Amino acid sequence: MADNVVSVFTFKSVEMILEVGGPQLWTLDRVRAKACKYGVICRNAHYPDVEGPETHGSAFMIGKVSDVVPSTEPDGPWLILFSEYALCSVGNQWEGRNPVRFRTTDDYDFDFKELEFQPMPEVNAGEAATLKGRGLTIAEAKAGLSLAFGVDPSAIEITIRA
Repeated sequence: MADNVVSVFTFKSVEMILEVGGPQLWTLDRVRAKACKYGVICRNAHYPDVEGPETHGSAFMIGKVSDVVPSTEPDGPWLILFSEYALCSVGNQWEGRNPVRFRTTDDYDFDFKELEFQPMPEVNAGEAATLKGRGLTIAEAKAGLSLAFGVDPSAIEITIRA
């Protein structure tokens, strides 16, 4: 049986992805992404500020999805966290314009079980958010918590103590 995969198209470097714990995106279905076993990261080499040498459309990193959390970047609402990752170089693994695609392991030209996964470096999400992003607004925190717990955002109360 095939496993679910969230595939993303990015200009970000391997180093940046490892630094924050996974790929960060603009928009995706968090529940659907969190249900995926793997994340496949493909290179967008046509982006003006591309950070990696991989060829356009090639898969260069595969991760085991552990969670989907608010992004540390102001332009993206979600960060797909990986528990483990494997580097690879498999050409022509991307098609389409949307930077997020949901697929299965059967849709790829390689065997996921043959990849040599290694643990992700430890990331302090609080530090990453402070250093890299704008943080969360109360509304964004409520929206994320409502998804995680399956309740309406109006049912969530947040208290901040300084």
